[in-house]
Amino acid sequence: MRPGEKPEISRLALFREMEEAERERIFSGSFLQVFPPQLTLFELGQRADFLYVLVDGLVELYANGAGRDTTMRIVEPVTSFILAAVVTDTPYLMSARTLVASRILLVPAALIREMIKHDGALMQATMHELALGYRDLVRALTDMKLRQSAERLGNLILQQERRQGSGGVVQLRAEKRLLASLLGMTPENLSRAFGVIGRHGAEVDGSLVRITDRAALEGFARPDPVKADD
Repeated sequence: MRPGEKPEISRLALFREMEEAERERIFSGSFLQVFPPQLTLFELGQRADFLYVLVDGLVELYANGAGRDTTMRIVEPVTSFILAAVVTDTPYLMSARTLVASRILLVPAALIREMIKHDGALMQATMHELALGYRDLVRALTDMKLRQSAERLGNLILQQERRQGSGGVVQLRAEKRLLASLLGMTPENLSRAFGVIGRHGAEVDGSLVRITDRAALEGFARPDPVKADD
């Protein structure tokens, strides 16, 4: 990692509260690299050699089996991913690939486990990220069980609008076929779902979605009563 890159990485939630000397130990053993689009970072079943921190770009986490693929998560910056496999020193339960050119910090897994034992701030930040990951999983499972396909799309639009600044416009960063897989739909069902939310307060124009009637969209999608974690 070049010296000029360290201040940016130091602000990440996982490392922000660490002792400076301990954080420098992690940085001195880590690599910040730019990966091209559609590059496989790791595959399901491989041992976790690195903790990945997405600084810029977009990454798909996916699982496959019986001849099928499904998108589990679309990772946006700035966040770590596959932290649980690193902490438990167990194989990855998902595969990962870049969707666009992405800048990613690779921290050796053994180094993270060692530093967690010595730095209380890193241990607390690790617990916090793992807890947020669990809560995200509960929300995703609840979404899949309680909402119909078009309602899941509407709820996703509301979530993304909040994350993108609550300006009434959502930029869909991933391809629609990936959104379909993420939401448990076929591409054809996703197209129909976009038509449905178009009658409930959302105007779709390519990869842009404008919320024209928030009350109608919220009434249709029934967003979670507990707001998403920051």
